[in-house]
Order: sequence, then structure tokens, then C-alpha cells
Amino acid sequence: MSNNSVIDSSPLLPFHKKLLIQSAGGPFLDGWLLSIVGIALVGMVPELGLGTAELSFAGAAALIGIFAGGLIFGRLTDRIGRQLMYTIDLIALVVASLLCAFVTEAWQIIALRFIIGVAIGADYPIATALLTEWLPIKKRAAMVGSLVVFWFVGAAVATMVGFGFAAVFGDGSWRWMLASGIVPGVIILLLRIGTPESPRWLISKGRFEEAHAVARRVYGQDVDVHNLVATESEEVKKAGFAALLKGAYLRRVVFCGGFYLAAVTPLFAMYTFGPTMLAAFGLSSGNSSYLGETIISVLFLVGCIIALPLTESVGRRPLLIWSFVLMLIPLTVLGALPQGPAWLIIVAFSAYALFSGGPNILEWSYPNEIFPTEIRATAMGVVTAISRIGAAVGTFLLPIGLEKFGVGGVMYMAAGLTAVGLIVSVILAPETRGRSLAEASSIEPGRTTQKERAGIKVGL
Repeated sequence: MSNNSVIDSSPLLPFHKKLLIQSAGGPFLDGWLLSIVGIALVGMVPELGLGTAELSFAGAAALIGIFAGGLIFGRLTDRIGRQLMYTIDLIALVVASLLCAFVTEAWQIIALRFIIGVAIGADYPIATALLTEWLPIKKRAAMVGSLVVFWFVGAAVATMVGFGFAAVFGDGSWRWMLASGIVPGVIILLLRIGTPESPRWLISKGRFEEAHAVARRVYGQDVDVHNLVATESEEVKKAGFAALLKGAYLRRVVFCGGFYLAAVTPLFAMYTFGPTMLAAFGLSSGNSSYLGETIISVLFLVGCIIALPLTESVGRRPLLIWSFVLMLIPLTVLGALPQGPAWLIIVAFSAYALFSGGPNILEWSYPNEIFPTEIRATAMGVVTAISRIGAAVGTFLLPIGLEKFGVGGVMYMAAGLTAVGLIVSVILAPETRGRSLAEASSIEPGRTTQKERAGIKVGL
């Protein structure tokens, strides 16, 4: 009898590919909504009369919302299921995006961006947990990581859309930019109709008949799950958040949250204030800075695509560590040479974007692999919230930092944070390549859990 379950050892099926597209829709829309605001702010600032503080709040509001959404809805997803929450959060994203086109005061755009952030924060643990729990071992990291690729596809397309609006209609088209997310939002919402619930989650709740039926529809065989143990441990099931605050799980939270925060804080600052930062380096504002941000956005995407196969060929841990090492180099150059030639600035930003692909891919793969089903979405929500503390603070402080320390000082700060991510990864990063989900999430590496032993018997 194989030591892997049907889910773990399954070949890649059309079902998996369809589920990937359904799950990726949320990250695609998230990338769209979080990046296009950087271009929209150029026209929004004079029309709404935004001061430095209001500009900072407008940029950081969505990130603060992601913090709240991840904490609240990650746990709710573990309690009531992945599939239901899968649809609700997209509706909120579409409605809030539409309302952004009608704002007349600063507080309104800040409030709506916060709501958008809450919905995005909810989608991260929902989509990643659902996809992870259906995937076979050999495709797990690459396919979960590809959700991040779709995030960058959405970001790149949005910056091109925003650039197009600005070039054709001028900076006053910022309302259309912010509302443009409703088009992909409605399409994604329709695609998600009929998405099945995770059998692992159903089993963790003791709903064996439903898990049996779902697995049979997908794999075309009669799989008996009645003897499968319903919980990883009663302590984990009952504790929820508390289980993440002690022992091995706390160590994993520190690892995932630490490297995630270090990776996304500079990234979101670049996306939110890309044209502003490029102008500070001496590139003119307007079309030149828009074009520069578009190029960098595309290279973030390329970096993720390059990193995808490396998660399986070289492993998660080496990819994460060496990516942080390489990310330090261009940030240090930008800090040391803020008045350098335009080509050097673009090359350094481009190199950072390419090298950041490793951490970006693993931000969602790692937490979904190393936490058990009962608290997987909860952990992903907590890790997302931790990352957004840094991202929100960094995005809020960036305009202020540019005024007080100059762009060189800001780049040195980004390099320092990247160094922290490197240190956390060297000390705490595990290797999960080639391990079943039960093995990877076990607090005793190399040993099967009670659930896995039961799973071996029943073949799920």
C-alpha cells in the first residue's frame, strides 16, 4: 500500500487545472486593485486635495484592511469552510471597486480602499488553503506559487491599463482606473461557481459522507473515508489562534510572517508609489515614470515565473535564502547611488524585481504546507496579517521617509529589512520538497501523523 494518499499521489487532472484558474482569479484581482492605485494617486492627489498624511493613508488603507481581513476571515474559513467564503469576498471586492469611481472626499477613498483590503485579506487564506488541499505532492509548491504569478499578472495588466488611461485621457482618468477592477471581478465571480469544498476540511469536521462524495466525483473511484480520523489533534482543533502562539507552531508563524514581511514591505511601497519613487531618482514624472513602473511590474512577474520550477528542482529552502542574498545587492546599489544614471536605476530596480521571485512564490506555499488542515487558513491569515503590518507601515511612511531621509536612505532601510528576511530564513526555513501535506505539517518531521496513518488505510 502506498504511503501517499490518493490526493497526494494523483496525476495532474483537468480538475486541478480548473481549480487553479478559479483560485488564481482572486490573486489576479488583488494584484490589479493594489497596484493600479499607484498610478491613480497621481491624478487623485490634486483633485481631492490630498496632503502628505492623507496620501499615506490612501496608499496604506488597503494593506491595513488586509491585516484585518486575514486575521478575521482566515479563522472563519477554517470554521465554516473554504467554498462559501470563496465567493463572498469577491462580491465585496467588485462592489467596493465600483464605488471608488464616485468618491468626492479623501476619507471616502481611504474607507473604500480599507474595505477592498479586508476582502483581499480574506481571499489569501481561502484560495491558497483550498488549492493546497487538493494538489498532488509533485505539483503542490509550483501550483500554489503560481497563484502569486497571477497576482503579478494582475498587477502588470493593471499598470498597463492605468498607463493607457493616463496616456489617452490624462491624469483625470483616475476614477476609471480604480473602477476598472469590476470587469475582471465579475468574470472571476462567474468562474468560481461550482467550486467544490476541500475533502480534507470536510474530514476535519467529521463530514465523511460529503468528503467521500466529493473525492469520488473528482477521482472516479470509490474511496471510503469513514475510518479517517477527523482531527490532527483535539487540542489544535479547539485552540484555533492559541495553537499558533506556542511551541513549534509559533516558530513556524515567526518564520513565515518574518520572511513574508521582509519581502512584501519594499514591494508594496514600490507598487503604491512607483512613479513617485522613480521621479525621486531623477526620472521625470508622468509618462516616463509610468513606463518605468510598467517595466518593473513585468519583471516582478518574470521573476516569479523563473522561480516556479526551482521550488521543486532545488528546493524551497535554498531558493528562499539565495533570493534574499541577491535582492540585497540592487537595494544597496540604489541606496549608495541615488543620483546615479537613469539606466543604472532601472537596472537595479529590475534586478530586485527578478530576484524577488523566490520569496514571492514561497509566501503562500510555505504557510499552507507547514500548518495542518484544522488551522491552515487561520495560520495563513495570521501570517498575511503580520506581513501587512510591515507593508502598511512601510507604505504609510514612504512619502514621509522620502522627505526626511531622501531616496537613498529609504533604499538602505529596504536593504536592512531584506537582510532581516535573510537571517530569518537561514535560521528557521524548513525543507518540504517531496513530502506529503501531512508530513510537511507535522510537528515531528519525518513521522506520519495519526490522520496520515488513517489516510494510508483508506487511500485519501
